[in-house]
Amino acid sequence: MRRLVWLLLVLALLLAWLQYRFWFGAGSSGEVVALESQVVVQKRENAGLQERNDALAAEVEDLKSGEAAVEERARSELGMIKPGEKFYRVVEPTAPVPAPPVAAEDGEAAAEPAPIAEPEHQP
Repeated sequence: MRRLVWLLLVLALLLAWLQYRFWFGAGSSGEVVALESQVVVQKRENAGLQERNDALAAEVEDLKSGEAAVEERARSELGMIKPGEKFYRVVEPTAPVPAPPVAAEDGEAAAEPAPIAEPEHQP
C-alpha cells in the first residue's frame, strides 16, 4: 500500500513538472505562438522583397538586352537628345495672382484695386 502512495506521488510530481514545462518552459506554447506570428511577418516582408528583386532583375535584363530601355532612361533622366533632333520645351503660362484688397483708414469700404496693365507686344 505504501508503494502505491509513493508511486502516485511521483506520478503527480512528474505530471506537474511536465505541465510547467509545457506552459512556461523553453519551447512553451506561448513561445510557439510568438514565433508563428514572427514567421508570418517575415514571410510578408520576404514577399515584398522578392517582388522588388524581380522588378530590378527585369530592369537589368531590359538594360542588357536592348538599346530602347537605355535610350528611354537617358532621355527621361538626363534630358539627352539625338543629333539632328529639335528640342521643344512647352511652358504653361501662369495666371497672375490678384493683390488682396486694401482696407481704408477711415472705416470706409475698400476700393477695388486697379487692374494690372499687361505689357503690349509689338511684332
